[in-house]
Amino acid sequence: MPKKKVKTVLPKLTDSERDLLSRLEEGYHLETDSLGNDPVLRRLKDNEVLRPADANASTVKALRQRGLIRPGKGHDPLTITWRLRLAKARPKKAKGR
Repeated sequence: MPKKKVKTVLPKLTDSERDLLSRLEEGYHLETDSLGNDPVLRRLKDNEVLRPADANASTVKALRQRGLIRPGKGHDPLTITWRLRLAKARPKKAKGR
């Protein structure tokens, strides 16, 4: 009996979602206020700030619901820094004796 191939179905992304993900892969961090509004892309090495024209709170919400980004701590208590989710789980460290 032949093995069935398992197809992974990637979610269909809008242009603004693809743009945000590509920027995150390039080293930018996505920052929003505590409600998820006003997305801003910040590059840490030279502190360059980009404000994506076509991204809004619903874009960030859609990426989070699909599991592509996760919230992290921001530099300000009222700021959320969003990070890409890792594709593969990190291996657990062996406990030393």
